[in-house]
Amino acid sequence: MRKKPAAAPNLLWRPTRERVADSVLARFLRFLEKRHELNFAGSAEEIYTALHLWSIDHLEDFWASFWDFSATKHTETYSSVLGNSDMPGARWFEDATLNFAENLLYSAQLDSETRTALIFESEDESRHRTISFRELRESVSRCAASLKALGVKKGDRVAALTPNVPEAVVAMLATTSIGAIWSSCSPDFGHQGILDRFGQIEPVVLFAADGYLYNGKSHGLGERLAKVLESLPSIQNVVVYPYAGPPVEGLRAQQSWTDFLAVADNDDTCRSFEPFPFAQPAFILYTSGTTGTPKCVVHSAGGTLLKHKKELMLQCDVRPGDVIFFFTTCGWMMWNWLVSGLACGATVVLYDGSPAHPDLGRIFRMTDRNRVNALGTSPRFLATVEKSGYSPRTEHGLESLRTIFTTGSPLHAGQFEWVYRELKEDLHLASISGGTDIIGCFVGGSPFLPVHSGEIQCSQLGMHIQSFDEQGKARIGYKGELICSTPFPSMPVGFWNDPGDERYRSAYFERYEGCWHHGDFVEITDRGSVIIYGRSDATLNPGGVRIGTAEIYRVVEQIEEVTDCVAAGVEEDGDVKILLYVVLRDDGKLCDELRDRIRKGIREQASPRHVPNEIHQIQEVPRTVSGKAVEIAVSKVLMGEDPGNREALANPNALDQFQRRRNRSDPP
Repeated sequence: MRKKPAAAPNLLWRPTRERVADSVLARFLRFLEKRHELNFAGSAEEIYTALHLWSIDHLEDFWASFWDFSATKHTETYSSVLGNSDMPGARWFEDATLNFAENLLYSAQLDSETRTALIFESEDESRHRTISFRELRESVSRCAASLKALGVKKGDRVAALTPNVPEAVVAMLATTSIGAIWSSCSPDFGHQGILDRFGQIEPVVLFAADGYLYNGKSHGLGERLAKVLESLPSIQNVVVYPYAGPPVEGLRAQQSWTDFLAVADNDDTCRSFEPFPFAQPAFILYTSGTTGTPKCVVHSAGGTLLKHKKELMLQCDVRPGDVIFFFTTCGWMMWNWLVSGLACGATVVLYDGSPAHPDLGRIFRMTDRNRVNALGTSPRFLATVEKSGYSPRTEHGLESLRTIFTTGSPLHAGQFEWVYRELKEDLHLASISGGTDIIGCFVGGSPFLPVHSGEIQCSQLGMHIQSFDEQGKARIGYKGELICSTPFPSMPVGFWNDPGDERYRSAYFERYEGCWHHGDFVEITDRGSVIIYGRSDATLNPGGVRIGTAEIYRVVEQIEEVTDCVAAGVEEDGDVKILLYVVLRDDGKLCDELRDRIRKGIREQASPRHVPNEIHQIQEVPRTVSGKAVEIAVSKVLMGEDPGNREALANPNALDQFQRRRNRSDPP
């Protein structure tokens, strides 16, 4: 069957010559041209294409140049940029020593001791705080000295169950400053979900808030902390800071934040930063855990630092003095990414609570009040605002806003167009995509490139991203597996407790030798832009044709009555049947007329192959804590299988809808 040619995407934005020339990437380009006697000529698009090709063909020169350009603070320089280029097994910046926290606290981009480092906002606006770089350094120094006084040393794990508050940033920087390893969970995890993560890494210290805010309510953490401590004998000290819950009392080895910091007594123990190897483990992050116990991914200090700075500075054009914000919890890699903005000389805005409380204007008012230049959010939040009819452009000034990032799920073409229609016309919309696995991005934005509806602008510099077919051949304009065929600094050190790196190799390198296989279903266009169709392990295969769930969602989410949806595949009679489940606004009822409209829209805008066999109504879509729909878990429930780790979900009870549906006969 011949597929109908796709409509050409709309050109929504093109940077002006002045904006291109003023970007951090333009400064880096001039730095490269002088250092390597290069001459990049042509249009901005042609220059980026040539620069990207140079960056992957001259990988060591690219990363060494960025190391110098970004003024990476280090004690010992490197003997080689890439001692071994194998994947896995690449060794970056061998013999170099640095301190992660020092690079964030003493950024070479800073020109003022009193410049604001952190702005804290929450649902309760009376809790607003600003913290200067000087104040942040002093707090980190005291926290680091107190950790050392407790006996915490290089390689020890320090865990945190915390909302996105300044104390979390202080504790993280203090932990990495002494060579210990930081790992955090969002406070809305259930106690079993926390144990599934922290139980594997055996932390010696636990930082925790007494509670958190969400949707106008305060949620205490005392009972959850007590259950966690019962099962984690490795924890020798618990440091609790007051925030939003009732006081926490009676925990084993408990002390208050104030008493903990008092141990340091304002001494100078940690005012000088101990250097550690580039590959020193700094963070343990966790995969979603929707198909089993979460994998513990260990990331290095140097790799994380360099990857984040490159993405923020060159791809997202974050400049010294900028104010940046991304809506995230401390259980998502975007928190680490956001805080690394400090290393670029930016002010970082932290927010705790619902982005829609007390109304959908909350984030946009915060953007105006704090003069935010770069705002990060999710396609799901933008869809909620769009469906509500709320117009940020009408209600807010947004004069300072220069860039908006989106990630967490694919941003469909209609949402691109809504952003430019209802948010701001002169705006760099940088849809970005990567993962916890690399604590960064594979593809994303560029201040040199135009924005087309439904497309991520480009592959990132230093990353050779390709779409592989079933035979392992790279193809343009083909929906295939996302592959990175060049090593990069933020590849994991490995998985925790993984002798011989067996699980690590199996996760990313087993299918295509010498290449990172990420598990996303993607297309690379002839312009170099990227379209992501969802997770490749969640693709649907009716009649043997691979269909990305995002292709269905792009159509369905444009239908006014639908506020959310999830598609799943079930095997039947040797084929795959597509089932679509929709959430309707205002307690609406699914009728045959709406089903017909959904089917017609999918048939015309995607293909007849994409049309679901059945469409049903549900109350909510089951999602991970980072907002991703869990199609595989839904399919397993519908086929009578164990869906896996329910504790990995933000709303595990949402799976019960599908179990009930399986237990009875419903008309389509």
